[in-house]
Amino acid sequence: MRKMLELRGLHKTYYTKRSNVQYEALKGISFDAEEGDFIAIMGESGSGKTTTLNIIASLDAATSGEVIIGGSDISKMDNKEICRFRREKLGFVFQDFNLLNYFTVKDNIAFPLVLLNKSKKEINERVEELAEKTGITKLLNKYPYEISGGEKQRTAVARALVCKPALVLADEPTGALDSKNSEQLMDLFKTFNDLGQTIIMVTHSVKSASKAKRVLFLKDGVIGTTLDKSEQTDEAFEEEIANFLYNARK
Repeated sequence: MRKMLELRGLHKTYYTKRSNVQYEALKGISFDAEEGDFIAIMGESGSGKTTTLNIIASLDAATSGEVIIGGSDISKMDNKEICRFRREKLGFVFQDFNLLNYFTVKDNIAFPLVLLNKSKKEINERVEELAEKTGITKLLNKYPYEISGGEKQRTAVARALVCKPALVLADEPTGALDSKNSEQLMDLFKTFNDLGQTIIMVTHSVKSASKAKRVLFLKDGVIGTTLDKSEQTDEAFEEEIANFLYNARK
């Protein structure tokens, strides 16, 4: 399989102008994700996991280092190139859904394709396909304020996948969901991953992380430990992750 994501020596330093204080959030993050990979990033608050995800998403820029997605080095792109790359190659799932309340579910899913000037026929076909796969076909004419949190997140997943992105980035996707909806959402992620979708997810949830193929643990801006799922079941991997976290806190 080809490499879908390559991070090389990512450093990120934030500066406070008033006090002239600097804070080094990332201290040389490097890892690869192959096509069809599913990586969960875990760590305590302030460990650098969300900063890493934001840099991969091109929502933030590294102080130094390289981010290569599908062979394209986004760290060398100008703003116009990055915006187009983000629309065409990346899908996003956020904790708070980020849906447009004045758009129907159908229009929310379709919006990324509209920005790419796709035909009405292609948009309708793709929206209907994703709605069926995510189980929200009956909700297409409803508005976000009329549906549940789990249904909102399924809508967000459909929107993230509608452009057939090279990479889906998820930031605490189950953070606003109850346990039942969280499990259903992660089963959905796993289904799309089994179909070949590459996913990078930040999470605090051990159960959610157990659906991934690999878990990276960040601490103080560096990758401390990596756990590989290999042939383990979700349940066995969940136990391994939980045991690691328990021992790390001793």
